[in-house]
Amino acid sequence: MPAEQTPTVIIPALNAAASLGAVLAACVGLPAVVVDGGSTDGTADLARRAGARVVAAPRGRGVQLAAGAAAAEGEWLLFLHADTRPGPGWREAVQAAMHDPTRAHYFRFALDDPSPEARRLERRVAWRCRVLALPYGDQGLLIHRTLYAEAGGFRPIPLMEDVDLVRRLGRRRLAPMPAAALTSAARWHREGWRRRSARNLLCLSLWFLGLPPGVIRKLYG
Repeated sequence: MPAEQTPTVIIPALNAAASLGAVLAACVGLPAVVVDGGSTDGTADLARRAGARVVAAPRGRGVQLAAGAAAAEGEWLLFLHADTRPGPGWREAVQAAMHDPTRAHYFRFALDDPSPEARRLERRVAWRCRVLALPYGDQGLLIHRTLYAEAGGFRPIPLMEDVDLVRRLGRRRLAPMPAAALTSAARWHREGWRRRSARNLLCLSLWFLGLPPGVIRKLYG
């Protein structure tokens, strides 16, 4: 990617040493900012060894994402989760997307799991994005700094920071990219496919009903 069209990758992390290395390896060659929320498992050291800049911030994804955006250089920001790595063809998709700075761009949701449950969840997420225009943070978000500022950026809330931002952007300022972001299915294995999906849906419903994010966070765990 030409220097003027190189996004800065921003990754909020908390005890993410098990997955962060693969994400940074997928993004090799791009400037990266890892915003550490107080990890105790060597996350920060791993990020530094991989060539990323490490910024410390209070724990909380909204706070960490905002801190990463403030610390990043360049005009384009690519937000990723620490357990989500971009899949095949993502660099070409990002390069094409950067021709349109008036919209924020997101990847297709995919899980690193071959099970039928994973495929069903992927289809539900695709429906949510198509019908409700609600991509989540585990689909990544590529956004020009000007648009990010116009939308108000990530707010320092403990949960739903991704939904909060994409709702402010609105359907007309969101666009899918023709590449996947591959997210670890470990949380669904640990908590159960139905249980985790039901809890995510409950949290989204409560957010739309106006329940404070701090209260939703306690339910989310």
